[in-house]
Parts: sequence; C-alpha cells; structure tokens
Amino acid sequence: MTDNRKRIAGLILAGGAGSRLGGVDKAFVGLGGRFLIDHLLGGLAGQVGPIAISANGDASRFAGFGLPVLADGNLAGKGPLAGVAAGLAWARDEGAAELMTVPVDTPFVPRNLVARLGAAPSVAVWRGRQHHLVALWPVDGLSALQAFLARPGTYKVRDALDLLDARQVGFDDAETDPFLNINTAADLDAASVRLASAPEGGGEQRGGAG
Repeated sequence: MTDNRKRIAGLILAGGAGSRLGGVDKAFVGLGGRFLIDHLLGGLAGQVGPIAISANGDASRFAGFGLPVLADGNLAGKGPLAGVAAGLAWARDEGAAELMTVPVDTPFVPRNLVARLGAAPSVAVWRGRQHHLVALWPVDGLSALQAFLARPGTYKVRDALDLLDARQVGFDDAETDPFLNINTAADLDAASVRLASAPEGGGEQRGGAG
C-alpha cells in the first residue's frame, strides 16, 4: 500500500435501521452469497488505509471482521453525520488526512472511487443525483462539523458538505448507478439481478474509466 492510501481512512456507515427491509441489520443482508458489508470491504480494498465501521448497539456482532466499531456517542440522534464525526475523530487518531465514507447498503462502489474523488472535500454524483454519504471528508474539517452538530436545527448531510465547500464529482460514464442504495426488498432483488449479470471478476464495481 502506498503512503497516499495510508493517508486516507475508510468508514463503512452501518447504522441504518433497515426498517423497509423488515428491521434487519443491513450490514448482514445477503447479496450473491455474501453480506453487504463484505461487498463494501471488497470494494474499498486497496483504495484506503485503515477501515472502521460506524454502528450503534452491540459491537460484538462485527467481531469477525477485526475492525474498530465506532458508536455515535454523545452525538446520537443527529443522524449519519454523527457517524461521520466519530469517523473523522478516529481517522485523526490514525494519522489520516482524509476519510472516505460509504453506506453499507451501497454494494457496487467503483474500484477507483477514491482516485476519482480526488482531494477532500468531494462527493459523488451520478446523473444529477448527489450521493451525500459517498464522500471524501477532510479530517481537519472535524471541528467545523462538530460546531454544525452542536447548534439547534436539522442536520442534513448536504448542508454539511456545503459548509465544507465539497466538490461534486460526476460518475456519469457508468451505465447504471454505481451508488445504488438497497432500501427495500425490490432494491435487493434488482441488485441480485445486476450482480448476476456483471462481468466475472467484479467488473460491476469498476465504475467507468479512471
């Protein structure tokens, strides 16, 4: 692994309730014989240095992965940005300069995602749709994010990205949305079909030319 990759930490956001999938833990939803979290770990492999999991509840359910599990702590209730803030604090302690965040229900992340996003702050867009949590965050933006979460109001990821002046990076060359979220049983069925039709060797996750 190059020194550049060591400077970029990865965070899998696995805190979603999965209410539209019957309340299941999304990290352990099966797709193509593997859990969703396994797809994410495979997708991030070689793109980042240290990886952590953002999740609340019993951390022991992730024990088999041998990765740090970060709870929202005193920011609980403030949505996914609480996980991002915890991830930035962890990445800072790891000596990283940037943090790549990806939701656990996004199994088709491109193998060149980090390279194409370039320097933080940046966020992925596919054909006009911004995928707010597929983003590269600067670790030195932690204090600004903490201040944002400390004030009253709503805590939208889009607003936090705007606060940090994140660049939108297009992935429009991909024929299908590389950041497809699996929220429902129908989404899972569609993802299964998509995975089965992908070129052997993970071509589905390449996400276009780098």
